[in-house]
Amino acid sequence: MSATESRPFDPLLDLKVERLVPVSPDRAWAAWTEIDHVRQWYAPAPGVISECEIDLRPGGVFRFVSRQPDGTEHATTCCYLEVDPPHRLVWTDALRPGYRPAPTSFFTAVMTLEARGDETWCTAMAMHGTEEDRNHHADLGFHDGWGTVVDQLVAYAPSI
Repeated sequence: MSATESRPFDPLLDLKVERLVPVSPDRAWAAWTEIDHVRQWYAPAPGVISECEIDLRPGGVFRFVSRQPDGTEHATTCCYLEVDPPHRLVWTDALRPGYRPAPTSFFTAVMTLEARGDETWCTAMAMHGTEEDRNHHADLGFHDGWGTVVDQLVAYAPSI
């Protein structure tokens, strides 16, 4: 069992969204891990993912650039910690690829996919080091942003 598996949801430090995705875990996994799919749904509309890089292995990079209609861009570089297809994916901005420490960090994401018949229960959790970071992420619109993104995954997934 990994360190993140053994850690339960802590409402003082963590945020999460959960949705039923109308495809198998294998297809939901593809949506989370293949560049062509990630670019279709991962940015809250009307934003888009203008760049994406995935090296799907522990220590590998997950980097993406979200672009808003006004041209504003936000780049995020993360390091995968766990890759357990098609069940679990963990990445963090606390590390750069190759487990190199990042100058700043904000959260670690834990995404789990559980088969529910022909569908998949998707849980996306953001773990934070402090209540202040958790509250800041909530104030930035975590539930609206990540909720929108996972809703977009639900809408996009049948096309995979």
